[in-house]
Amino acid sequence: MEFLSLLFVLATAIHWLNTQGQRQRTALLAEQLRPYQIEKHMEQLTGAYMRALGETDAERQQQILQLQALAEEQLTEEFQNLAREFAKLPAPVTRAFKVALPYIDQLSPKATFDMRRMLEVHAQGIERTVRNLHGLAPKERSFRMMGEMFLMQHSCHWFCRSKTIASARMVTQHQTRYEQALAAVSPETRQAYLAVIQG
Repeated sequence: MEFLSLLFVLATAIHWLNTQGQRQRTALLAEQLRPYQIEKHMEQLTGAYMRALGETDAERQQQILQLQALAEEQLTEEFQNLAREFAKLPAPVTRAFKVALPYIDQLSPKATFDMRRMLEVHAQGIERTVRNLHGLAPKERSFRMMGEMFLMQHSCHWFCRSKTIASARMVTQHQTRYEQALAAVSPETRQAYLAVIQG
């Protein structure tokens, strides 16, 4: 009975410490995001891409996509600025847990990933897709851009909470699994992203 009581106390303490860490990381990211309209641009672009991908008339599809040029440029610029500003923060507060255990970063840095590097990976991936450096057709470019945005959003949720919660949110919000988003991004983004989370 004493052993069960000890386990309960330990589990409660771990949960409390995790919750405190999550609140701190969420507050940090919210503070960094405050000057930007990244979420607004993402909502606009996701809705437009979905309409364009469902459009059977090629001319109408092209019109929808051309109207997104300004939002794409703004998203690219704002996300680069976010990554640049976030990179100025000190290392301890920018690390996210691969496994949700408090203070695991002090025991093993390999059990965490650095959100500064992650944001840089996503900033480059979004810019590469907006510039269409791979010369993709409009539909493929829209699909890739959604992959880049969804994976970036997943990373933000993972940083704030956990990978499990981030993956569940992506399914709920976008009907997209983590593996699908990872497969949809550019090969460069995928390789750099995996290097961050596996490093």
